[in-house]
Amino acid sequence: MKQSRLALSLYAAAVALYWMAMYFYVPTLSSYARTKTEDLAAIGLALSMYGLWQMIVRLPLGIAADWLGRRKLFIVLGFVLTGIGALVMGAASDITTIGVGRAITGWAAATWVPLLVVFSGLFPPEEAVRASTTATLISSVARVLATALNGTLNRLGGYGLAFWVAAIAAAAAILVVLPVREPVRPPKRPSLSGIARLIVRRDVLLPAVLSAVNQYANWGATFTFIPILADQLGASDQVKSLMVSLNLIVFTVGNLLAQQIVNRLGARRLSQIGFVLLFIGVGGAALAPNLGLLLVAQVVIGLSQGIGYPVLMGMSIRYVDDEQRTTAMGLHQSVYALGMFAGPWLSGVLAEGMGIRAMLGVTAWAVIVVGLGLGRLCEQQPSLPRE
Repeated sequence: MKQSRLALSLYAAAVALYWMAMYFYVPTLSSYARTKTEDLAAIGLALSMYGLWQMIVRLPLGIAADWLGRRKLFIVLGFVLTGIGALVMGAASDITTIGVGRAITGWAAATWVPLLVVFSGLFPPEEAVRASTTATLISSVARVLATALNGTLNRLGGYGLAFWVAAIAAAAAILVVLPVREPVRPPKRPSLSGIARLIVRRDVLLPAVLSAVNQYANWGATFTFIPILADQLGASDQVKSLMVSLNLIVFTVGNLLAQQIVNRLGARRLSQIGFVLLFIGVGGAALAPNLGLLLVAQVVIGLSQGIGYPVLMGMSIRYVDDEQRTTAMGLHQSVYALGMFAGPWLSGVLAEGMGIRAMLGVTAWAVIVVGLGLGRLCEQQPSLPRE
């Protein structure tokens, strides 16, 4: 029991350090990218590499981890890549190098697949949603702390300092997780037919598609073009840092709320509430005439993400056997990473052509139509066990 508690504590610390390393530079990353080019489409493409490589890597990584029966190896490798990616971006002289660094952090972000599965494995199987909301809560608190420091780091050492601090946090995550002994699991050769059946399972695939829609709006708005819109409204780096931090604080509140009421309302209904809030937040950002209302929009988006993200993730693995859970989580995260890629990229193309505000308006309506439509389809599936 003591050993299990120690493992849980160390992995919780690793989750926190990992996400801090990923987010120290995020609030002003698009502004930093704009110092290398004025082309909004090029900025969107460079930042979209984070989602693209997650989409490509996560499912194969999940399959490989289940095949080898080892997850810790991939976790440590991901922490190493987290630090390398930060250093590459910090040393970038052009937008292409920022894209390369963002691609490396996309590879590193695939670590969330085995890391979340290992963390969830420290809970009873029937508590998969609770485990995912707990891990997400830890990660969101870590991101709040990291983003809150971004403006101060920029003031003390320019844009580059935040990337160095991120690399140090990644190294600390490695040191924290190394002492934890991984339970021996026999290697399990992947079955292509078994993987194919898992991929088309509606209780696994539909939550993943809903997450992709969710992430498309979040990464196109919160982490890419709302900071640039804030620049246009006169925001300082400290204000932009505050905006993202408040977004993540409310994300944390959403995690806590989801954890408390998911059993009462049901996971699918709760995810639909998240989409309504996302529509209000992104649509509000499109119309915001000043920084105050733009900040309110960011807060509403954060609440929508805090409610929807962990619930959809828990839904996707709730009924999957343990030996396939890493694969199922890899599938879920690969699919939602499609949204993380398409959000900055397609939003950049649209913003270059029609302006940032019009792009945000189109995004808001797409979210509500597609999100609620797929949510109803999810509810109609007879293959889903009753909640």
